[in-house]
Amino acid sequence: MSIKKTLLLSILTILMGFPLIAQTITSRLVDAKTLKGIPYATIQYGEHQGVITNEEGRFSFVLEEGTILPDSIYVTSMGYEKKGFSLEQMQDSLLPLEAKAIELSGVYVFDKELEVDDIIEKMIENIPKNVNKNPVKQRFFLRKSELANTQKVDFGFEKSSIKELNRELMDSIAKSIPKNASHYTESFGDLYKNNTAYKLNIIKAADLYDKRDVSSFEDLAEYMEEIFKQNVKPGSYLKIKSGIFSEKIQVDSILDTMDDERMEQVKKVKAQVKKDSVSGLVDSQRWQFKDMLSQLYYKEDAKLDFVEKPNRYEFKLAGYADINETGVYVVDFWPKRSSADFEGRLYINIEDFAVMRLDFKNTQRLRNFRLLGITYRETVYKGTMRFAKLPNGKYDLQFMDLSDGKYFAVDRPLKVVEKNKHVKGRRKQNELKLNIDFRMNMTHKYELVVFDQDEIAEEAFKTFTEDKTVRATYMPRYDPEFWKGYTIMEPNQAIRGFTVEEE
Repeated sequence: MSIKKTLLLSILTILMGFPLIAQTITSRLVDAKTLKGIPYATIQYGEHQGVITNEEGRFSFVLEEGTILPDSIYVTSMGYEKKGFSLEQMQDSLLPLEAKAIELSGVYVFDKELEVDDIIEKMIENIPKNVNKNPVKQRFFLRKSELANTQKVDFGFEKSSIKELNRELMDSIAKSIPKNASHYTESFGDLYKNNTAYKLNIIKAADLYDKRDVSSFEDLAEYMEEIFKQNVKPGSYLKIKSGIFSEKIQVDSILDTMDDERMEQVKKVKAQVKKDSVSGLVDSQRWQFKDMLSQLYYKEDAKLDFVEKPNRYEFKLAGYADINETGVYVVDFWPKRSSADFEGRLYINIEDFAVMRLDFKNTQRLRNFRLLGITYRETVYKGTMRFAKLPNGKYDLQFMDLSDGKYFAVDRPLKVVEKNKHVKGRRKQNELKLNIDFRMNMTHKYELVVFDQDEIAEEAFKTFTEDKTVRATYMPRYDPEFWKGYTIMEPNQAIRGFTVEEE
C-alpha cells in the first residue's frame, strides 16, 4: 500500500472516532422501481433519534455538534426492506428502497395460532394496560395546513333601495373572497402531557398566510357598517326572511353592539394584523393537541369507532410483519354494513397485542346534512397513527397524519326589510333582496412528529409554567432558512412554493 493511501486511511480512522461538527442531512426516499416518494418512512440516525419522511418522501435532520458519527443510518417503511445507508450515501438526492411483500405464513412460530377475532378481542382487552397515561415530556413538531377552495360565490342581486348596496358592491364582495386560500402553522417545542391534561413549551413557530385576506374583510365590514348606520333610522327593526323562515331584529340593539363589542373586536384584529406575529399561540396549540389526541382510536367518542363498535366491522388477518424488529399481526378491517364508516389496516404487537400502527380512511360521508338550501358534508377523514413503546412498557403516540375535509353550501333566497312604525307614512323604509349561491370545500391537515419521549414525575408536570408570550413568526412566503439547525418534518411542494403576491 502506498504512503498516500496509508496516510488517507489513518486520517479517516481518526476522524471516525471524533464527534461531528453540526450538519444538516437532506434527501428523498423513493421506491426503487417506480422512483415515487415513500411517505412517512422512519429515518433512524441514533439510538432514540429519528425523523419521518413527508408525504413526498423528503426528509432532513440535524446531526448536532458533538454527535458521534453513526456507522449506518437505517431506513424503515412498511412494505419495504429495512436498509442502512452511510452518511455519504445520505447526501444523495434520492435514496431507493426495495419493496417487500407481507409474509402470509411460516415466519412466526406460536404455541397456539389465534383467529383474527381473538386477536382483535385481545387488542381491545389490553388497551388499559398498553396505553400510556403517565406524565411524559414529548419533543414535537406540529404542522397544521388549512386549505379552502371556494367553488362559487354568487349573491344573486335582485333588488335594493339603498343605492350603496347595489349589484356592483355585491359583485365586488364576491370577487374579494379568494378562490383558493391556504394557511400553514408550524411549531416546534415540548408537550407536557399527563393523561388528558396538556401544557406546552413552544420553542419556535411560523405562520404562513396572506395578511391582506384578513385586512380586506375587516375593511369591508367597516364599510358595510357605515352604510348601515347612514341609511337606517332610529327605532327601526329588520325583518329578515330566508325561504319560509323569518326573524325580527331591533336595529337599535344592532347599532349598540356595533358601537361597543363589534368595534372593539375590529380594533383588536387590526392591532393583531399590524404585528408580525400571532397572539394566543400557546392556547391555540394546546386546543389543537386536545382536539387531535381526542381522536386516537381508543378514545371514547372518537370518530374512528372500530374499538367501540367492533361488531360493525369485518376483520381479516392479512399476514405478519415487523416494526422495529418487533413481530406484528397485520389485520385489515372494513364495514360489515353501511352503519360503519371506515376501512384500514392494523399492526398489532404479537406479544402484548398493542397497536403499533394504524392506517385508515372513511368509506362514506361521515355527515350529510341538507335542508332548505343549506348543505353540510364531512367528506374526508383519513390518516395514519404510529405508537412507540416507552421504558415503562406502555405505548404513546409517535406520529400522526390526519386529514379532515368538509363541504359547505348555501343555495337560498335572502330578503332583508327595514320597517319603522315611528315614521310617518308606510312602515317599510328599505329593502334588500338576494338569491345566495355559495359553495366551499375546506380541508384541515395535521402532521405531528414526536422525536423524543421522556417520562417525568407528576410534580414536574404540575410545576411547569407555560410561557404565553411566545409568538409565531409571520411569513408572507416560505423561508427555508427559518428552520435551519432544527430537525422537523420537511414541507411539501405547496408549502415550499407558498408566497403572497406583491400588490
